[in-house]
Amino acid sequence: MRFATFGHPGGVSVGVVEGDFGAGQNALTVAEIEGSMFGQFRITGQRWAVPDVRLLPPPFFTSKIVCVGRNYAEHAAEHGAAVPKEPLLFLKPSTSLIGAHDTILLPPQSSKVEHEAELAVVIGGSAGVRRLDRAQAAKAIFGYTVANDVTARDLQHSDGQWTRAKGFDTFCPLGPWIVTDVDPGDLEVRCEVNDEVRQLGRTKDMVFDPASIVSYVSHMMTLLPGDVILTGTPAGVGPMVHGDVVTVQVEGIGELINPVHTLQA
Repeated sequence: MRFATFGHPGGVSVGVVEGDFGAGQNALTVAEIEGSMFGQFRITGQRWAVPDVRLLPPPFFTSKIVCVGRNYAEHAAEHGAAVPKEPLLFLKPSTSLIGAHDTILLPPQSSKVEHEAELAVVIGGSAGVRRLDRAQAAKAIFGYTVANDVTARDLQHSDGQWTRAKGFDTFCPLGPWIVTDVDPGDLEVRCEVNDEVRQLGRTKDMVFDPASIVSYVSHMMTLLPGDVILTGTPAGVGPMVHGDVVTVQVEGIGELINPVHTLQA
């Protein structure tokens, strides 16, 4: 099942995405639900064509975005860094979230902003979870979506820690929807900039798989329904400039398309 959060003339709703996914987004509709996608809900009967709505970050409200660095050996190597012995965690603020087709804004503080294509985990349930073993962590995963961990690489290197480099507004495109029935074990992760393939990897090459990451994080902080965990990026990260269009795809989930513009100082 696929869940989307979307804007329409009457406000913001959550819905189930329906239709032939092989035919592209123009062939899809979204059916509004009442209740919680993490629990009990019903279809209200209201439906919109996907091209007629604005796709928002699928968990529109999230308490935190937890990220994992250097979770693909080749990506660590391209930065001359060792593969961590434990998941290397950092946070992005919820204010960095944008949805599909929203604009990534390049801040004047940075001269080198790069894309990072990632599989993202969405936590489900009705209450917070903590100190999960791997099997419990797998059950706590509601579904998966697509993310772009946009990074000001020059600031990441100069600051010595990653908050500013990762935390600008618009630096976490997420979407287009959450898929609940996909096996994350071996999915293609792909990034194209203006139709040029920049990143091409597979989730089987992660150092730490999604369930292991969720378990690890839960031993440090309580995970709430709607929390997002970015699982790391494969090799091939590179710069984005004004006028680019960035497409991140994860097999079995969908594609996340965002234009890139320069933010005027």
